[in-house]
Amino acid sequence: MAKNYPKPNDPADNVERLKKTIGNMEAAEEAMYFAEGKERAQIKEKNERRAESIGDLKDEIAAENKSRYKKY
Repeated sequence: MAKNYPKPNDPADNVERLKKTIGNMEAAEEAMYFAEGKERAQIKEKNERRAESIGDLKDEIAAENKSRYKKY
């Protein structure tokens, strides 16, 4: 059986990942207007995870920018 390994972190695409995650979150917010019950709850839970990811990506981008500035 093949093992699943995590993808290596490429900080070069963090800004694009952030934009995509924000776009997905906004699209899901719009979809919630048409969803009901279980589907609506799933969208809400996923958006909560997206919000956490957005915060983490912003922190990572800030750390990368700081390290570039200080040349670490």
